Amino acid sequence: MWCAPQSVPVELALTESDASSPRVNPSPFDLPGRGRAAALCLHGLTGTPYEVRSLGEAISAAGIRAVGPALPGHNETPERLAATRYTDWLEAARTQFQRLREEFESVFVVGMSMGGLLALALAEEEPVDALATIGTPLVLHHPFAWLIPLVKYLRPMSPKSRGSDIRDPVARARHAGYGVMPLNSVHELQRLQRRVRPRLARVTAPILVAHGVHDQTASPRDAVEIRDSVSSEVREYLLLAASGHIVPVDFDGPALAQAIAEFLARQT
Repeated sequence: MWCAPQSVPVELALTESDASSPRVNPSPFDLPGRGRAAALCLHGLTGTPYEVRSLGEAISAAGIRAVGPALPGHNETPERLAATRYTDWLEAARTQFQRLREEFESVFVVGMSMGGLLALALAEEEPVDALATIGTPLVLHHPFAWLIPLVKYLRPMSPKSRGSDIRDPVARARHAGYGVMPLNSVHELQRLQRRVRPRLARVTAPILVAHGVHDQTASPRDAVEIRDSVSSEVREYLLLAASGHIVPVDFDGPALAQAIAEFLARQT
């Protein structure tokens, strides 16, 4: 994947590397529903609403309004992302959720990766009616992850030399996102993980936990821990056999979108 220089605005960082691929849309979305239910769809770190747009489209087709915002620091520049804290992401998600809560009888949260952590945090403190998490990392399993708080000062931006964790080569080539990873943002992700993981038992809403078998970013063990640690009476677990980390745009994306839409529809 082409790595964006630190000074390049996000509009350039989100260009396609395969001109023959369908054009992606990284902008926020708000897709209509037909009833009194809505779903908040949250993307991952350095990603865009494009990561969860296909989920939103399936949810909308099931009659549930689907809203996918760009979280603070995303759809901007890597430097802007590096300046945000996990509390900024959580507050933005909470504000969006509360706006939907004022209008709809049932409000769900769907989160991809970091968005899954935010979904779990919201479900622990807000009246979430159901949630779905995809590829959600409860801890960074890299052996040197503990050095991030120090290394971030020596190397603020780390190039994504291997591109996004997507097995489908066409989808990986056109994937929208920053070409670098701000290490301060990784540190903030670790802080979010330390907030969420000890409180999983407080999550009581129906939950669907999904994970790609070939995920190289978040361990499938984390999906099992989420499933087994929450106090939800309704717990569904879905392993996607052909996909990596960003399942919604990978080989199993259509099956995942259908499963989440059907799961949320059952909760209404």
